Amino acid sequence: MTVEEIRGRLFDLQDEKYRDFQSGLMPTVEKANNIGVRTPALRKFAKELYKSGGASDFLNDLPHMYFDENQLHAFIISEEKSFEECIAAVEAFLPYVDNWATCDQMSPKAFKTNKIDLLAYIDKWIASDRTYTVRFAIGMLMEHFLDADFNAAYLEKVAAVRSEEYYVNMMIAWYFATALAKQYEATIPFFEKQHLAAWTHNKAIQKAIESRRISDETKEYLRRLKVKKG
Repeated sequence: MTVEEIRGRLFDLQDEKYRDFQSGLMPTVEKANNIGVRTPALRKFAKELYKSGGASDFLNDLPHMYFDENQLHAFIISEEKSFEECIAAVEAFLPYVDNWATCDQMSPKAFKTNKIDLLAYIDKWIASDRTYTVRFAIGMLMEHFLDADFNAAYLEKVAAVRSEEYYVNMMIAWYFATALAKQYEATIPFFEKQHLAAWTHNKAIQKAIESRRISDETKEYLRRLKVKKG
């Protein structure tokens, strides 16, 4: 399909009430650049385009005009089964990701079976000066390396990130809150020894306390580990 045909399909799927609601959640995206297509419809369209092989012109048409096009792009990439092709597509797209939703909803299937190869790219992305490239790197560590493939060195890698960007620091907090739930013994020293910036430290504790995966006893201990800012 041509870029124009794909854009036309997106407008056919438009839900204006959803657009208005969604725009309030994404301050980095202008409302005029939001068509308002619901996520299930975008995922379904992405699968259709990927299976038909009709997305190549669209994927090369960067930057996109609309948020929904970025979402569609992320979902198409997520369908790619070849690690090499997926990585190439991710690397081409990441510089144009400008919001937390597109960043967080891009979850390539090919990464699940190529974790060793993925780590080298995570190391590069986490050192980037682009907000959403760094956020994506931390998100991939959280998604793929907090279970059977966990290594305490990954905690150090994320803790070393220092940023003034809200969306980076929120992802660091989310990562460490998840790490507390999944790898508590390795993670708790980062709070006891205050290895994180104060805001991120406290936000991670807040998110952990809100989690159902953490016991009430642990939550009480975490409350005592909060630090004063400034």
